[in-house]
Amino acid sequence: MEFEWNLLLLVGVGFIAGVVNTLAGGGSLLTLPALIFFGLPPAVANGTNRIAILIQNIFSTAGFTSKGIKTYPFSIYLGIVALIGAVIGAKIAIQVPEDLFNKILAFVMIIVVVFLVSQRKKTLSELTERLTGKYLWISLLAFFFIGIYGGFIQAGTGFFVLLALSSINQMSLVKSNAAKAVIILIFNIGALATFAYEGKINWSYGLIMAVGNASGAWFASRWSVSKGDKIVKIFLVIMVIVMAVKLWFFTP
Repeated sequence: MEFEWNLLLLVGVGFIAGVVNTLAGGGSLLTLPALIFFGLPPAVANGTNRIAILIQNIFSTAGFTSKGIKTYPFSIYLGIVALIGAVIGAKIAIQVPEDLFNKILAFVMIIVVVFLVSQRKKTLSELTERLTGKYLWISLLAFFFIGIYGGFIQAGTGFFVLLALSSINQMSLVKSNAAKAVIILIFNIGALATFAYEGKINWSYGLIMAVGNASGAWFASRWSVSKGDKIVKIFLVIMVIVMAVKLWFFTP
């Protein structure tokens, strides 16, 4: 009976993470500690978490699509470029000490959310999305480096995706989240394959938690479309602050 309750807890944590990841990012702050609490080594927890993230983004993409929010093939292009960057990033040794890197990351994420929230409301003519021409090439370059960053560390990748899409391409936060789901879906195919090759995945825990992630992603993707950018901004502010505080004060 205790084992069954533990599995139910894992599904519950996955559901919350699926909602948080779909609306903003940072859900791994919940799932990674939960998996480690279940006895998985950190590297295995990291790999196992990728199963839930992958399936979560499949359902998130389906949820946005069911509400008429589609971002491909644009998001597919960015996802492929980010994947290439991630493969490179995973092979580069980080020279910056982990504690200093985390503090820098915390500071950068606060800057990101301040930038997103403080953006003035644009007129109708200014809200035209910029998905072609030079803006496409700028985005491809940006997502190549976002992919390299993601190869170093997964935490906070979603925040940088939202920043790039909203500032470079002038996409609404709701539509940016739809594109983010596709991009991270592609990104994590490579990440999951890498962890699987190294034998760093607990498939049972990953698939069980993915049930919660997928349910949360489906709910949040459809709900956010009706609520608009305002609710996304609220979740974004909360999660960036929580993640920044965690990285600054509670990283060993």
